[in-house]
Amino acid sequence: MSTTIDSGSAASGVSGISGISGTPAAKTEHAAERTGYRVLYAISFAHFLNDMIQSLILAIYPMLKGGFNLSFVQIGFLTMTYQVTASLLQPVVGLYTDKHPKPRSLAIGMGFTLGGLLLLSVAPTYGVLLVAAALVGTGSSIFHPESSRVARMASGGRHGLAQSIFQVGGNGGSAMGPLLAAGIVHKQASLAWFSLAALLAIAVLWKIGGWYAEQIAHRARKGKAGGAVASPVPTRVVVRAMLVLMVLVFSKYFYMASLTTYYTFYLMETFGLARQSAQIYLFVFLFAVAAGTILGGPIGDRIGRKRVIWASILGVAPFTLVLPHVGLFWTGVLTFIIGFILASAFSAILVFAQELIPGKVGMVSGMFFGFAFGMGGIGAAVLGGLADTHGIQTVYQLCAFLPLLGLLAVFLPDLGGKRKAA
Repeated sequence: MSTTIDSGSAASGVSGISGISGTPAAKTEHAAERTGYRVLYAISFAHFLNDMIQSLILAIYPMLKGGFNLSFVQIGFLTMTYQVTASLLQPVVGLYTDKHPKPRSLAIGMGFTLGGLLLLSVAPTYGVLLVAAALVGTGSSIFHPESSRVARMASGGRHGLAQSIFQVGGNGGSAMGPLLAAGIVHKQASLAWFSLAALLAIAVLWKIGGWYAEQIAHRARKGKAGGAVASPVPTRVVVRAMLVLMVLVFSKYFYMASLTTYYTFYLMETFGLARQSAQIYLFVFLFAVAAGTILGGPIGDRIGRKRVIWASILGVAPFTLVLPHVGLFWTGVLTFIIGFILASAFSAILVFAQELIPGKVGMVSGMFFGFAFGMGGIGAAVLGGLADTHGIQTVYQLCAFLPLLGLLAVFLPDLGGKRKAA
């Protein structure tokens, strides 16, 4: 999708609402930019609510483990059910909506999440917990590709910044989930209170869907841009770069799974913390992830996404290698640093991939969000088995080496000048 179409669509939407047709170009551009930011903040807020609900599953693991007498392997498979459901469906949803946009699917996807949340609050058995996790995963698989497309449409050409604004909402929600769970969720049925957040998200996404539909109608009236946009690099370079990006996503999310799924257990076992105290530490880590996310996109817009990818993956390695060997205070400090640095990678990786395969925003977004969730889910299951057999501390000793895969970023092409030429 070209920037010209996106900006024009935004301008058209403003003109239709506020009646500013015929104003000078500068005012029109200013209105378009303002409207774009309103949409970005709205979709980021919806992402906040969506991921806050999803993070509740992670935050209540200690409660579920005790209530249902679960092993670490069963905890891992619960995460895998949720994340693999999302990962398998997201590329399919993205590929379909590239050809057939569905603006109202955003609200419908949140409806699946609402259903999963309510089922989770009353699930009597482990099997029903898995079904509830699958429903939440299905909602995520619908939400992420289309909302990522909305962010790009409203970007005004600042694609990295738009993705960062969109993703920081999700990371902020992931950080708030454990904090709210510590204060509100004292028993399984308490999860139902969060259905109010899901209903609010449905209302916001329904409104965004109306804006999205207006942009589609505007494009239809003006006619689509002619011809498919070619990649700025040869096909063999695209394939190589996509494989490298996938390996980097693997290293990031496999390591992230060790913290998002098992960090509370690590703190409780290693330092004797109570469950609620451990959840506060998890909140601090996820807050760092949210703070770091906002930097990756705009910095990539300025200095190049390859540099951001290189620094955010490989740059975190010294801290991950030290983490398993320090006390409680430095564990909290290091996990904050790790979350902050590592989080800046995904916005840059996603936009880099979108620039490698222009015109396929939904497919690329779905593929990378899906692969990220899939790696997180598989990582949770594999690491759960490792924790059961060798102990939770072994998990962090082995995962500490994963960020060294960031060395592979040297094989990524430089898209700076080539992107402008394309």
